[in-house]
Amino acid sequence: MESQAPDFDRFINRELSWLDFNARVLTLAEDSGIPLLERAKFLAIFASNLDEFYMVRVAGLMRQVEAGVSRVSPDGLGPTEQLKWISDKSLSLVERHTQIFLEDVLPALNDKDIHVKRWGELDDLQRKELDELFRHRIFPVVTPLAVDPSHPFPYISNRSLNLAVLVREPGTSDTRFARVKVPALLPRFVELSSEALFVPLEDVIAANLGKLFPGMDVLEHHAFRVTRNADLDLDDDGAEDLLQALEEELRKSLRFSPAVRLECERGMPDRILELLMRELQISRDDVHTLMGPLDLSGLWDLYALDRPDLKDEPFKPVTPAALVTADDSPADVLTVMRREDLLLHHPYQSFTTSVQRFVEQAAHDPAVLAIKQTLYRTEGQSAIVDALAEAAQAGKQVLVLVEVKARFDEQANIQWARMLEHAGCHVVYGVVGLKTHCKLCLVVRQESDGLRRYVHLGTGNYNAGTARLYEDIGLLTANDSMGADVSDLFNFLTGYSRQTRYRRLVVAPHGLRGHFKSLIQREIEHATTGSAGRIIIKCNSVVDPELIDDFYAASQAGVEIDLIVRGISALRPGVAGMSDNIRVRSILGRFLEHSRVFYFGNGGDDDYYIGSADLMQRNLDRRVEALISIDAHPAKEALGAFLDLQLDARIERWELLPDGTWNRARGDEFRDVQKVLMGRVAGDHA
Repeated sequence: MESQAPDFDRFINRELSWLDFNARVLTLAEDSGIPLLERAKFLAIFASNLDEFYMVRVAGLMRQVEAGVSRVSPDGLGPTEQLKWISDKSLSLVERHTQIFLEDVLPALNDKDIHVKRWGELDDLQRKELDELFRHRIFPVVTPLAVDPSHPFPYISNRSLNLAVLVREPGTSDTRFARVKVPALLPRFVELSSEALFVPLEDVIAANLGKLFPGMDVLEHHAFRVTRNADLDLDDDGAEDLLQALEEELRKSLRFSPAVRLECERGMPDRILELLMRELQISRDDVHTLMGPLDLSGLWDLYALDRPDLKDEPFKPVTPAALVTADDSPADVLTVMRREDLLLHHPYQSFTTSVQRFVEQAAHDPAVLAIKQTLYRTEGQSAIVDALAEAAQAGKQVLVLVEVKARFDEQANIQWARMLEHAGCHVVYGVVGLKTHCKLCLVVRQESDGLRRYVHLGTGNYNAGTARLYEDIGLLTANDSMGADVSDLFNFLTGYSRQTRYRRLVVAPHGLRGHFKSLIQREIEHATTGSAGRIIIKCNSVVDPELIDDFYAASQAGVEIDLIVRGISALRPGVAGMSDNIRVRSILGRFLEHSRVFYFGNGGDDDYYIGSADLMQRNLDRRVEALISIDAHPAKEALGAFLDLQLDARIERWELLPDGTWNRARGDEFRDVQKVLMGRVAGDHA
């Protein structure tokens, strides 16, 4: 159906919904039932999340205002109105964030002999040790920058922590302003050697400003932090060399991107705040004045402490049973794939002993002729990247599609691309004008009866590090149709193929939106002809207005719909006459829920899909995404059991109410879904 006119009642604003998601993260930091350092971790995640939100979403709205764009979002809010709502809501959240740290987590850490103190709380011996540390380890890398007629206001880099310093010539009333950048390469919290005592790095620098401004009187100092637009505006349509164009855009962004937020410690006088606002060209609505310390993403430093008593119990992913032989040695992955499809569930099942082993085995197998793989994000030391390089050096044809425009990983992906090229891989950067977000690996092997293709398709990146932290699903298969589809898709990605129809794949931007619409319409037809219409979707975000309207139409036709959404939901469930039959829940926990699973009842002939796409305009229309239909009965049965567990009434969750607020459902009788799944895989391998 056609999307209707903007309407406040039909849609929830996506930006405010995202802030609600980050509020749910903050609720985990408040939860006294979660181990203490895990709560500190959630405080750090909240801070990093909010940084990225301002760097991308708020920056985009500010660009719209500057350009005079008056376009409203589907919920009816224009960019100026959205910025006002965001300012009010985010300020409330960051104040709550600071309060949780200072009044709850910090005292609890102190009770567990982990002490975070400000300079004024230290004794003389502790200050003396830190003064010595400053002299030897900090002073050489700190550069004070004066501001006067011969020294213009310095560029304040993105997410940098700084000290605004006022100094005076002795015996005069001549005050000067200077900026001291807190070095980002040093630990956020400085640890004393003799005890578990941590002091914010800016406090140590502030206490030693006399050494940075010898001969001057240091009058006052105040911490501040700047967030800048970090969403690259790269037009790759006319770029002859995409890597070179992207590197140039990265260099430009470091120097010219506008500020979108200013954070200050409480107590900064108006004259200094106004100076910063004027020089950064930022309004008071985008100033967050808080009790310090600023930048609590640095709490990852504390989380790194060796205190297992304050963290979740260690969990070791298990190797899928099919990939272990009778004597507990690793099975040959390709042999197993010839026998059966393998549905993988990370981090409960090991990424290293399944997907990574699949790529490594292919790289070392002399019968393998070619490997083709997409890389969107990967870790610093990647065994998969190393295996691809070794395969190329061994003479195999290796094609790697590196998405160099993956946000915040641009520089790292440029480096991977160049390293792989030097190793002899064919490296391409996808389709002009589109990001390639699908997660695919294709292996072509010469066998006695001809060539055989082996495929992995997943919902997550080829990153062994995040595979231990993110919940994702993947499929290993040697199915002929699947192999042919992935071959066709790689030809589209790397050449001039105009293939848009596939056997088992559904691919954006050409076919995914239409396929979803037809599946929803089919459920409507089932519901209106006496069968049960049923839809269950697990994904990260539900934002696309056209599909949301289709869900509303399905609900009104009697289709029962459950959406399991980790992050944003612009859909408003449970509204009488519009979405009575739609329920939205969100599950957050130890692992980041990241998989995308789509179920359509089809009158009892169940259809399941997994893949890389969320229900957002960018995924449906501006990215290359791939979903695969799951046909094998054991895999469909496993996905069904997984979704049933996610929807169990006794699972801890948040439920989205018709008014757009989220209600947390928990209690003594409720269970943590992730703990249930960890227990299941442990029991299966006991």
